[in-house]
This record gives sequence, structure tokens and C-alpha cells, in this order.
Amino acid sequence: MASMATFQELTREVTEWRRYLHQNPELDYRLQNTASFVAEKLASFGINHIETEIAETGIVALIQGQGGDGPTIGLRADMDALPITEASGKPWASNVPGHMHACGHDGHTAMLLGAAKYLASTRNFKGTVALIFQPAEEVELPSGGLRMVQEGIMDRFGISQVYGMHITPGIDIGRFGTRVGPVMGSQDDFDITIKGKGGHAANPHLTVDPVTIAAHVIMGLQTLVARKTDALDSLVVSVTKLNAARAYNIIPDQVEISGTVRTLNPDLQDFAEREIPRVAEGIAHGFGAAIDFKYLRSVPVTYNHPAETQQAITAAQSLVGLDAVDTAKKLDMGAEDFSYMLQERPGSFIFIGNGPTAECHNPAFDFNDEVLPYGIGYWVELVDTILGH
Repeated sequence: MASMATFQELTREVTEWRRYLHQNPELDYRLQNTASFVAEKLASFGINHIETEIAETGIVALIQGQGGDGPTIGLRADMDALPITEASGKPWASNVPGHMHACGHDGHTAMLLGAAKYLASTRNFKGTVALIFQPAEEVELPSGGLRMVQEGIMDRFGISQVYGMHITPGIDIGRFGTRVGPVMGSQDDFDITIKGKGGHAANPHLTVDPVTIAAHVIMGLQTLVARKTDALDSLVVSVTKLNAARAYNIIPDQVEISGTVRTLNPDLQDFAEREIPRVAEGIAHGFGAAIDFKYLRSVPVTYNHPAETQQAITAAQSLVGLDAVDTAKKLDMGAEDFSYMLQERPGSFIFIGNGPTAECHNPAFDFNDEVLPYGIGYWVELVDTILGH
């Protein structure tokens, strides 16, 4: 197996790719330039089975090993950026106003391309590696991961296991973390419209004030978590939007509030979908108002399968040593649409340190290029762990 020095040799070229992608971010499914860049690089590596336009701009490319028959394993990287104005101040900052790679997807794509170049040049494994470049990870339903699954990539390419990786600010460079079982939360979203009776703000007694009712509903939803669920369970209900009147002297007819639900337990998704409207409706009716309610199950729990997670751990430890891999990583209530792929096939999701950088989704964030050889090395070690001979 190659040493870290080999992966370091690739870093200069892969850094150029990463910074090009960072300067030219694209959103959701509209990744025409990004997808073209990826496909051209894959072809230049001598990969001759490249399928494009999956879920609009997704790509799956196959590298056949020279070691004979074996399974096909999928390695996935996401490609899309976010609608954020960059404030990193880096020379390679976004050239597109209002768009930036604020979650490391430029680095994810570059690391998988670097691994693809190495694997295509050596092919020292049995079976096949399926490189999955996914659009629209940051999109609400239907996200790119869901659409690629719905378009049948697992059966179409014979993928038997699937693996993902994500950078994590705050974890040191050269360190990894993962765990068996739930590793990231589900994401559900809800909308509540409180319908009252509007009027002049100077005469609130002549209204059924939906603003005041909304305040009670918001606090009631927090009590729902604190007093209706076990403190040892994981449930987050966050109200994130509130839309009311646009003038100082108007009490509106209705107020719209929206939010998100995160949990590691599918039973608590059922609980939230049932109890949130019950609480909101009860409070609203008590004040003489009514509600409309919508609940959207967006992303399931990211669940790491035991045997495949052990393979991921083994690969990471082979690269950086036992002490540099946290096998009981703290659970994360953020959501990840790689979960759809893990529902279709066994696999695992691992986190790689980005050092002491700004957090993801922050305008000051930037992928740390010192991560690149470790990410490339992880993918190569994973292929050797599963398909080596």
C-alpha cells in the first residue's frame, strides 16, 4: 500500500483542483461547470466508464481492478455549494457573488478525484470502485442523494457497499472520527400558520392577535421537548422562521412560523409529527384562533452499519494510526443526505479533521488544503481494506 508520501505528492495538483472549484461554486442541481470539470478529470485518468447526467448533474464512474472478480463498492463525494457571500479573504475566494463552498464540498470532490487518479493508475485491487459525485446535498426534498438512489444507481452499477466522508472543523488535521449506529440526526421541517383576526395595533382587544399566540406556541413547543420526552433521548425542535405584519401599527390576520426537528430515533419523528400540531392547535384554540399545519420528513437518520464501519475504522487507522481515529465520535444532530444511500446499501460515513477553522456554513469558512492527502489516503486505504488482494 502507498505511503503518506505518495499522497503528499498528489497534493499540489489536487490543491489546484480544489481551489478552482472553490472559486467557481455552483448551487443545487445546476452544476454544469463542476460536473464537466469532474468528468474531464476522470477521463484524463484513463477511466473509460463514466456516466453523467444522473439526477441532472451527478456522475458515476467505474474503475475496474486488475485483481479479478470482486464486489463493487461506492465512494461518494458531494459537489454543490451554498447561497452565502464569502468572507474568507483567501486569494481563491469565490468569484460568484452570493455563492460559496461553505461546507467543504469542493474539498470532498477534489479528494475523491485525487483518489480516482491514484486508483486508476494502479488498479491493484479486485472488483470495482464506483466513484459517486453527487449534486444537491444542501437541497431540501428531493435532494441529490435521494434522487440518485431513486434513479437506481445501486442496482444499475451493482454497488454492494457505499461510503462517505465529510470534513469537520475543530478536529485536528490527520484525525478521523466515526461510530457504529446513528451518527447524524434526521431532519424534518414544519410550517404552522396561526389564523386569528387582525386589526389596529392600538386596539388589540378587538383582534385575535396571532403574534401573541405565536409566541405562546413557540414556548409550548420547547416545553414539548422538555416535558414530553425522556431527557436521555435526542430531540431538537427549533423554530427558525416567523413572518407577521410589516408595519408597527398593524396586528395581522395570520402569522406563519416554521422550524426544524432533529432526532436520532425514528420513533421520535412520529412523536414530533403527532404532537407539534396537537400543542399548536390547543394553544391557538384556547385564544380563539385556528391553525394550518404541514410536516415534511426531509432526511432520515444517518446510520453506520457495523461491519462496514469497522472496515472504515481499519482503513483510517492504517493511514494515521490507532490513536488518531475516534471510534466513538460524539453524535451530531446535523443531517446528511448520504443517509438515503445508507438505507439502500450497508456502508459508513466518516469525519475527517479540518483543523481550527471557521464552522461549516459560515461566510469565513474555507476547506483546509492540508487535509487533502489524508482524504485521498483514506479512500485508497479503504479500497485496499475491502478489495485488496
